Amino acid sequence: MLTPSPTRYAVIGNPVAHSKSPAIHAAFAAQTAQAMTYERLLAPLGGFADTLHQFITDGAHGANVTVPFKLDAFALATTLTARAQAAGAVNTLRFDSTGILGDNTDGIGLVTDIVVNAGVSLRGKRILLLGAGGAARGCLLPLLEQQPAQLVIANRSADKAVALAAQFASHGAIVAQTFDALDGVFDVVINATAASLNDELPPISGTLFGPQTLAYDMMYGVQPTIFLRFAAEQGAATRDGLGMLVEQAAEAFLVWRGVRPQTGTVLAHLTDVLRNPSRTDSTAT
Repeated sequence: MLTPSPTRYAVIGNPVAHSKSPAIHAAFAAQTAQAMTYERLLAPLGGFADTLHQFITDGAHGANVTVPFKLDAFALATTLTARAQAAGAVNTLRFDSTGILGDNTDGIGLVTDIVVNAGVSLRGKRILLLGAGGAARGCLLPLLEQQPAQLVIANRSADKAVALAAQFASHGAIVAQTFDALDGVFDVVINATAASLNDELPPISGTLFGPQTLAYDMMYGVQPTIFLRFAAEQGAATRDGLGMLVEQAAEAFLVWRGVRPQTGTVLAHLTDVLRNPSRTDSTAT
């Protein structure tokens, strides 16, 4: 009897060589005894659609999508989940006989990392979300579903933040402010700007943080970002986005395979490797 070939998946992006997704999904597959492969797929700029359709033609069953193609994936999906529609972008695709399902697992990945892994409830809390771009937009619905007392979107451009707040107003208590209008102490401050990539700090005051505040940066690295260092100086607890990466991957795995893997050991392993970059470990790339 012939053994069926493993089901193919990939992460599609440009660049994509740095992606940790193959290691994460290989660990998930081993843990849940799923017969699947997962690879990196570099799509040329302007060539996402051709790359995706060839991948489907070759027999693939799903893909993750990273920068700069999340809007392209949104446009190509034939069916969208509610959270993908709310996010206006897609990071997870599933292919079957009905077409291409587009989902966005970033927001639920963030919420799961905060609520489950960090043990911080968001219900009834005052949350500050820095930035009004795609990263912020993708997290608004899952954050509001946690029923915070208030969710404040802060951005350099007031118009962009106001538009987002208006769009999501029916889902919960959400307001928009400019950075310089922020006041009071927040329970959770989430940096969804790209400032940390350039080692820059969003223009915020240290008075927004208190001893009970969790400061969360969606970025991660070997060392804490400048945002996390600043928050720690104000006495806040800090957490980077590595857990969000693992949790959004677990949610995508559920979409594809119908089972949600355990994330604790995978996150602990990636954290250990990230903090010890000289360690040789073939599963950490």
